Amino acid sequence: KQACICLLDLLTWYHTHIIKKLKRRQSNGTTIRQFLYIILKRSGNPPAIPFYPTSGILRSFAAFLDAQAVVDLADVNETTMNAYILMMEQKQFATSTISRNIAALKSFFDYLERYENHQGNPAARLKAPKIEKKAPEVLTVAEVTRLLEQPAGRNNKELRDKAMLELMYATGIRVSELVSLTIDDINVQAGYIRCSERGRERIIPIGSVARISLRQYLKQARPAMISDDSSAILFPNYSGQPMSRQGFWKILKQYAAKAGIESDITPHTLRHSFAAHLLENGADLRSVQEMLGHSDIS
Repeated sequence: KQACICLLDLLTWYHTHIIKKLKRRQSNGTTIRQFLYIILKRSGNPPAIPFYPTSGILRSFAAFLDAQAVVDLADVNETTMNAYILMMEQKQFATSTISRNIAALKSFFDYLERYENHQGNPAARLKAPKIEKKAPEVLTVAEVTRLLEQPAGRNNKELRDKAMLELMYATGIRVSELVSLTIDDINVQAGYIRCSERGRERIIPIGSVARISLRQYLKQARPAMISDDSSAILFPNYSGQPMSRQGFWKILKQYAAKAGIESDITPHTLRHSFAAHLLENGADLRSVQEMLGHSDIS
């Protein structure tokens, strides 16, 4: 429905401002409609998500051209493009929004230049503003302690959840790595786990508290939670299947609420907290980078 509304608006603009000139300028068959049709064909049916912001951006650009009395796309030049970017800056659009607009307009005019005989790309020299990196959310040691205390181990689910939370905070692994761990990836006795992702493997030590939680979970809870005794899944869901990232995210949210943590906590928050707390306690930067699987800790 949203896509249909966007296309209807764009087609109305096209017929109002372009069709009138087709007889005089046959080369101006350059339309937002055609461009969006190409995106739809590439995206499949239904269209992939990028279609929607692109159609919205082009619709906004069409409205801007309306306001500037620009009725022919051939008359759009670098001055027009700079005026559009300036308008967004004056309206205090986020830098990420401006960057998306620039990328979409570059693609649009590139399409016109390649396939519709449009002379040049007026957006080609536009530069996206630098997007400032926000410092990641980090929990305090007290908040992490409260969070880890929430699953009390009163049933199989709580034993599993406690082992997952303790392991994630003790190792700083990604949530995708956590939910894909198998029995063969852990060595509780020696105190390490093996993570393999993106073609790289790393060995990460496990602290004593996480080892205790893992032992308890493996002995008491996991055998009752897996659907197949031959399964290698370390942390199954209720159905005995591998847990999804979204599933763990929900678990984390529930315990964060119980712990009275008001900040917007995500699995990545635990990962960043792990790194921050290690560095605060004098850990070597390079060692932390290696455990995180980063070449750059920032």
